[in-house]
Amino acid sequence: MIRMLMRVLGPEYARPVRRTVALMTATAVAEGLSYALLVPVLRALFGSTPADARPWLTAFGAAVAAFAALRYLSDLSGVRVGTTLLRGMYHRLGDHLARLPLGWYSTNRIGEMSVLASRGVLEAMSVIAHLLAPFVSAAVTPLTIVAVIFAFNWQMGSAALLAVPLVAAAYAWTGRVTAAGDAERAERAQEATGRVIEFLQAQPVLRAGGRTTERFRLLDDSLRELERASRRSTLSTLPGVVGLTLTVQAMFTGLLVLATYLALGGRIGAAEALTILVLAARCADPLLSLADIGGKLRGARSVLVRLDALLHTEPLPEPHEPIQPQRHDLAFDSVTFGHGDRPVLEGISLSVPDGRRVAIVGPSGAGKSTLLQLLARFHDVDAGAVRVGGVDVREISTEGLIQQIAIVFQDVYLFDGTVEENVRLGRPGASDAEVRAAAAAARLDEVIERLPDGWTTDVGEGGALLSGGERQRVSIARALLKNAPIVLLDEVTSALDPVNEAAVHEGIERLMAGRTVVMVAHRLRTVQRADHIVFLDNGRIVEQGSHNELLLRGGRYADFWNLSLAPAGK
Repeated sequence: MIRMLMRVLGPEYARPVRRTVALMTATAVAEGLSYALLVPVLRALFGSTPADARPWLTAFGAAVAAFAALRYLSDLSGVRVGTTLLRGMYHRLGDHLARLPLGWYSTNRIGEMSVLASRGVLEAMSVIAHLLAPFVSAAVTPLTIVAVIFAFNWQMGSAALLAVPLVAAAYAWTGRVTAAGDAERAERAQEATGRVIEFLQAQPVLRAGGRTTERFRLLDDSLRELERASRRSTLSTLPGVVGLTLTVQAMFTGLLVLATYLALGGRIGAAEALTILVLAARCADPLLSLADIGGKLRGARSVLVRLDALLHTEPLPEPHEPIQPQRHDLAFDSVTFGHGDRPVLEGISLSVPDGRRVAIVGPSGAGKSTLLQLLARFHDVDAGAVRVGGVDVREISTEGLIQQIAIVFQDVYLFDGTVEENVRLGRPGASDAEVRAAAAAARLDEVIERLPDGWTTDVGEGGALLSGGERQRVSIARALLKNAPIVLLDEVTSALDPVNEAAVHEGIERLMAGRTVVMVAHRLRTVQRADHIVFLDNGRIVEQGSHNELLLRGGRYADFWNLSLAPAGK
């Protein structure tokens, strides 16, 4: 468990954790040794001169006081180290997530990361603060007491020692029996969390489609599966808990019988027999608590395993000697890419000269957005190369590549903060004048004028307090402020009303001016002014040329164009 914790946290936390574990172990040993003083205390009390117990009682009180001081220090150390580990774990997790390729963030990871980054991390890091001290005490204190019993009577000590492997076997068996149930419960909890998040995010769509009943059923099914998994997990622990309890009780009963036999035979005195039985009873309580503590530790370990797997997810490799491109032309050189076994792009070769505009069109699922993602290096290609300024993007540092590119997506995400804070994400060090100029170019100033608090208006989580067109204008202003030489546009106007579409188009035209642009669009009117149009279908380039050239050919692009005009002509 500790090795797993250290692997997840990193070697820099090894020393404080080892120091805390050593202090907890010393505390547990001190507790066990303090009980050794009960033998002379009870021997004196049952003897002819009970007053002789006074010095031993004083020594016993001092030992208990020393144990209490050690316990306080170990608990305090555990809480402090646990808090430090929690902070360190969040930092390490955040740093690692920031290095993972953006293509890793699929929608099915929402529930997983929500559970792992919130309750999961707290549960795993609580091991040091709340679980390790009781576990060490439950394991080490009984062993110390067994050694004390052995020191006073080897027969009783040997009998107590024989119980150690039996208790260890019962504890290990409990862990094996409950492992599958714990894993299933964790998986169902993760799935249920994802369903809850999905249900909340999809409310507008579900209500518009009148399908709230069906979605409730899906969520209810997920919660019922979680309930069943929790019940099975709880039931699976019962045999182990009962087995451990019976083992401990049988151990105590065996010691009671042996002590009675030895006392009746005159081999030990009544005081020694009573003291050894008191010590044996003191062993039972922590041993019985092992079942509960062990369950919590197994839960924490399962979280640590998932954290370890996440932290060992390899980010895209960074070049040892990164090259910064001096030009801004783009090229796809025989690019092939797929998700798992599903091919998305096959043998794509395409050049985009510096300062030119290229539009990517085609049916849904053709691989258009994937082309943009490969340019921004959300993924690495399976074969071929993607080049910026003649340099393979794999030879450019992530930071260097992102500095060269401004991306405007169809679905804009804004952070919970003010309008100004979201615009400044494009270039945090920009002056107020530059921020205002970018907003004016994106026609965001019109929106700000009608907002209640202007620039300081809170946009809500994800930008929920703004309309889709308003969020898109913030996104364009952010891209304009960044002032990157390469612009990637992904369906930026497909879901806007005519007024917002006109405003966004004006902002997009200013954003594209003098820059290398690759745009993806379904509305073909938006690509007429592109220097070059590429028609993509089934991951392959079917046609390419200018708007007029493709219309004259009468091919796939012409069919798409005529289809886009059909509703207007009716």
